[in-house]
Amino acid sequence: MRSRSNSGVRLDGYARLVHQTILCHQNPVTGLLPASYDQKDAWVRDNVYSILAVWGLGLAYRKNADRDEDKAKAYELEQSVVKLMRGLLHCMIRQVDKVESFKYSQSTKDSLHAKYNTKTCATVVGDDQWGHLQLDATSVYLLFLAQMTASGLHIIHSLDEVNFIQNLVFYIEAAYKTADFGIWERGDKTNQGISELNASSVGMAKAALEALDELDLFGVKGGPQSVIHVLADEVQHCQSILNSLLPRASTSKEVDASLLSVISFPAFAVEDSHLVELTKQEIITKLQGRYGCCRFLRDGYKTPKEDPNRLYYEPAELKLFENIECEWPLFWTYFILDGVFSGNIEQVQEYREALDAVLIKGKNGVPLLPELYSVPPDRVDEEYQNPHTVDRVPMGKLPHMWGQSLYILGSLMAEGFLAPGEIDPLNRRFSTVPKPDVVVQVSILAETEEIKAILKGKGIDTETIAEVYPIRVQPARILSHIYSSLGCNSKMKLSGRPYRLMGVLGTSKLYDIRKTIFTFTPQFIDQQQFYLALDNKMIVEMLRTDLSYLCSRWRMTGQPTITFPVSHTMLDEDGTSLNSSILAALRKMQDGYFGGARIQTGKLSEFLTTSCCTHLSFMDPGPEGKLYSEDYDEDYDELESDNWMDSYDSTSNARCGDEVARYLDHLLAHTVPHPKLAPTSQKGGLDRFRAAVQTTCDLMSLVTKAKELHVQNVHMYLPTKLFQPSRPSLNLLDSPQSPQDNQVPSVRVEVHLPRDQSGEVDFQSLVSQLKETSSLQEQADILYMLYSMKGPDWDTELYEEGGATVRELLSELYGKVGEIRHWGLIRYISGILRKKVEALDEKVKVLHGFFLEICLLIMFHEKESLVCWCLHRPSLLPETSDGRTSSRA
Repeated sequence: MRSRSNSGVRLDGYARLVHQTILCHQNPVTGLLPASYDQKDAWVRDNVYSILAVWGLGLAYRKNADRDEDKAKAYELEQSVVKLMRGLLHCMIRQVDKVESFKYSQSTKDSLHAKYNTKTCATVVGDDQWGHLQLDATSVYLLFLAQMTASGLHIIHSLDEVNFIQNLVFYIEAAYKTADFGIWERGDKTNQGISELNASSVGMAKAALEALDELDLFGVKGGPQSVIHVLADEVQHCQSILNSLLPRASTSKEVDASLLSVISFPAFAVEDSHLVELTKQEIITKLQGRYGCCRFLRDGYKTPKEDPNRLYYEPAELKLFENIECEWPLFWTYFILDGVFSGNIEQVQEYREALDAVLIKGKNGVPLLPELYSVPPDRVDEEYQNPHTVDRVPMGKLPHMWGQSLYILGSLMAEGFLAPGEIDPLNRRFSTVPKPDVVVQVSILAETEEIKAILKGKGIDTETIAEVYPIRVQPARILSHIYSSLGCNSKMKLSGRPYRLMGVLGTSKLYDIRKTIFTFTPQFIDQQQFYLALDNKMIVEMLRTDLSYLCSRWRMTGQPTITFPVSHTMLDEDGTSLNSSILAALRKMQDGYFGGARIQTGKLSEFLTTSCCTHLSFMDPGPEGKLYSEDYDEDYDELESDNWMDSYDSTSNARCGDEVARYLDHLLAHTVPHPKLAPTSQKGGLDRFRAAVQTTCDLMSLVTKAKELHVQNVHMYLPTKLFQPSRPSLNLLDSPQSPQDNQVPSVRVEVHLPRDQSGEVDFQSLVSQLKETSSLQEQADILYMLYSMKGPDWDTELYEEGGATVRELLSELYGKVGEIRHWGLIRYISGILRKKVEALDEKVKVLHGFFLEICLLIMFHEKESLVCWCLHRPSLLPETSDGRTSSRA
């Protein structure tokens, strides 16, 4: 019989330690671990960290197996890990309704619970009886789900579970603007149940999002439907907020030892090595003691001065805890792991020796890591006078399974049984390695042949949208609609990703959808959201900002590619020359440098091999990946061929039955309302693109489509046509007011109102006037009257087919006056429709994360007040004197 090697004997010793301190507590049914002998509940975060030693030991046995028994031990250990991870999955999947609600509300009452019953996976306390919203707990689960899957474990077993994990991605992707209760479950430092933005939650969410992006949850046995997708803009939002927070942990906490898990193992979420070192030194300087590190300054947990019978503290109570905070040996295990990953042998040795001094020997000499060390009650005054001089006593859980697990994992790695790459197969440890320079690729497209000729005369070579075929060009809002179908699952009542505007990182990639390449124009080109996009100087500034942002934030394989369309709105008033601001920007980009970014201009076809291209596998056919709703009764084959991109008769994807083209054309057709006002003179323009826009207009109403796509506030997402031909309006010629007049029109609803025999307003006659007039000013006045007296959703029945609500007509008129830069009417109609800067509320929340002072002008009818204050709470807008909350800025 072959003798046992020394490494095998050592591993057997660690196996006994793992079984005696961790696995002996694992529930045989659910696989969950209780917090301790006294606390039988299973915390999500503690369970994940506690099983890491088992996972690491299994990897070590797999790597150092001497005989078949070792392979069997490796399998047994790995299955214990799978059992726990699936147990936590079952706990969370039982609360799938909360995941669905939280995506839209970000409310603490809709959050997943932080702890569950170890035996049944059921909840143990009410929604409002605990600080359940802990995004770092959900994030650390997803992070290690990704790492363990990459290491070869099979944790996810069905597409339903894949869809649930995809929705957990949506659950945490807004962590950069979501205040939670943090890793210590108490909220801000005052411990009064107040949530706040925590760097530990933002950093762990960022790490989880990066780890899961493009990961196949079925491993080598998976396919397109089991791949998780993450939007790069959400990751970079987390990165920006995290960098602005560090080395602070939150608004109330100057520093927190939990940041060790963010700057080093397991998250490795910070890319700035200087910021990593600064945060580490802050923790060592302010929090480290003789027995470990404090969690944060003035932490009263389990100190002699804390009243264990009260859930919350009094505001002035924190002073009592100064200099007597409990010290946690747990954090020294993070320093050991950090030393291993960074190759700092001296740090590893220093903290291993320090940790050995605070371990407690259990039965048969088993080393146990206590939860914390506290000042004895009778020596508190002495510690007040001379901090870190009094000998402390161990308290709390013994062993503290979270710390015990990391202690064992660190020992395995320090002794060479595990390499960093085995416990970090996704290579997150290289986050601080300098990234190569970014060159932004810009493809300039002309709306029409006429614009192409104008650009050619200025020495700028471009293509039209027709010429880039078979590459399909679509507006950014269509990409938002596509992503809204990601993660949908009818059985679990999951709606997928909430409709959100796409960021520049998302629109700077090419997309492979059913073997067709799509590119999407930047979001700021969409003129329907707010009229600032009609200002060419503003477009240039937004382009400059986006290019600079791409250079500093691009982390994906391949170079970013921006598709920049030049439309007739970018021409001068005579329509024969390009606007000077646009022309200057294009020439600078051709020179190779603009907005602090290196630029390369060229054709889209030339960028195919160098661009970042993402395969949207969730658009492929599958059980939940249908390209058409099952509720559709229409037969697409009955559509006349002339309705399908007429210019592509021989090669059109729609003509040959390509489902992707039909799906996207269907989306675009139902996000562009058709004209109902008096027509203007010239029809021409980009027929190829406009035909694709109007292919399936008769299939269903816009509201029905929006409901299918789960779009909230449908009127906010009524986009104008992206590319419109240059067409002077007959309405403008009949208007007594010139387009250069920027005065807001004065509307007097009492004048010119037709009345019936009873003296009431005759709205049908008013609609007839609207139908007959060709004056933009009169159309705006009439629609304002109808809006004021009948409401935005009143159906004017303008034509026999009906369906022309006041809101739709105002949106169409908004597009018309936008074409000719009639700024007075633009602002007038924008105010009626209550338009706002795109994603204003989202941007205010981001500014909140940067701790910036925000000045808002709040207007209610005749009231107008200027309010300036700092946002220190999740609520963004104050209440007015009449008790209402401002919703617009």
